[in-house]
Amino acid sequence: MKEFLERKGVKPSFRKYFVDALSYMALGLFSSLIIGLIMQTAGRRIPIPYFSLLESVGTTAMGLYGPAIGVAVAYGLKAPRLVLFAAVISGAAGAQLGGPAGAFIAAILSTEIGKIVSQETKVDIIVTPFVTIITGVGTATLIGPIIADWVEGFGSVIMYSTTQQPFIMGILVAVLMGLALTAPISSAAIAIMLGLEGLAAGAATVGCASQMIGFATSSFRENGWSGFIALGIGTSMLQIANIMKNPVILIPPTVTAAILGPFATLVFQMENNYAGAGMGTSGLVGQIMTVETMGNSGTVFLSILVLHFLAPAILSLLFSEGMRKLGWIKFGDMKIEQT
Repeated sequence: MKEFLERKGVKPSFRKYFVDALSYMALGLFSSLIIGLIMQTAGRRIPIPYFSLLESVGTTAMGLYGPAIGVAVAYGLKAPRLVLFAAVISGAAGAQLGGPAGAFIAAILSTEIGKIVSQETKVDIIVTPFVTIITGVGTATLIGPIIADWVEGFGSVIMYSTTQQPFIMGILVAVLMGLALTAPISSAAIAIMLGLEGLAAGAATVGCASQMIGFATSSFRENGWSGFIALGIGTSMLQIANIMKNPVILIPPTVTAAILGPFATLVFQMENNYAGAGMGTSGLVGQIMTVETMGNSGTVFLSILVLHFLAPAILSLLFSEGMRKLGWIKFGDMKIEQT
C-alpha cells in the first residue's frame, strides 16, 4: 500500500498540506477574491468612463474564489489532469458550504482520493472525475459547515480580544501574522479563512508590513533597489533560505512588529478587511484595502505612511545595524538570490 500511494504521489505530511497546499490556496485567492476586490474598489472609486465596469467584473471574480481554490490546491498537489479539472467543483462546493477553509479541505481530500483512482480503470475519463467530485462535495456537505463555524468563531475571538486587550493582542497579532507572511505558509490565506477585520486586521497588516519593509531596508546594502522592491512590494519570504542559515536576521523586523502592533491598535486605531490583513505591502494590497476600510482622508494616508512604511524601515534598520556592529549579522547574511 505504501508503495502504491508513493507511486500515486500521495504522501501525507504537514508540509505538503499546510505549507505547500496553503501557499497555492493563497495564489487561488489572489487570482479571484483579492484581485476581484481590488477591481471592485477601483470601479467604485475611480471616476473614469467605463471604469465602473470593473465593479461587476470584480464582483464576478470574488464569487468564483471557491473554484479558484480548488484548482490551485489540486495544481499544488500535482494532480493529474482529470483530477485537476474536477477539483474546480470540489472547491466550489467547499466554498458554498464551508467558506474558504471548507474549499481548502474539500480540495485537498478530493484531490488525494482522485489521484489514487486516476488511471486505474479503462473508463478513467468517467471514474476519476466522478470520484473526485463525489469526495469533494461529500466532504463539503459533511464537515464544511463545522469547519466554517469553528474558523469563524476563532476569528471572532481574535477580533473581540483585540478590541478588549488592544495592547497585548496588538503585539500578538502583528508578530504572529508577520512571521506567517515570512514563513513558507500564507498569511493572506490565514487572514481570509479567519475573516479578520477591524483592529485585528489593522494590526496584522502592520505586522506583515514590518517584515517586508523591515527586511527590504535592513538588507538594502546587500540587495540594492531590485532587492528592496522584491522584498518590500513582493514578499519577505525571499529571506527564508537566509533565515535558515542565520535566524538572528529575523529579530529586527519581528521586534519592529511587536513595537508597532500596539501603536496600530491603541494610537492610530488602524483597521483593515480580510483581504488586506495578511498582505502587508505586497502589491500594495494592504494599503488599498486600508483605504477601502477607513476612507481616503489625509489622516488615513499619513497613518499608512508612518505605520506601513516609515516606522518599519527606521526601526528595522536601527536594530539590524546594531546587530551588525555586534557581529550577530554579517554582510551577505541577507543577500537574496533573486537579485
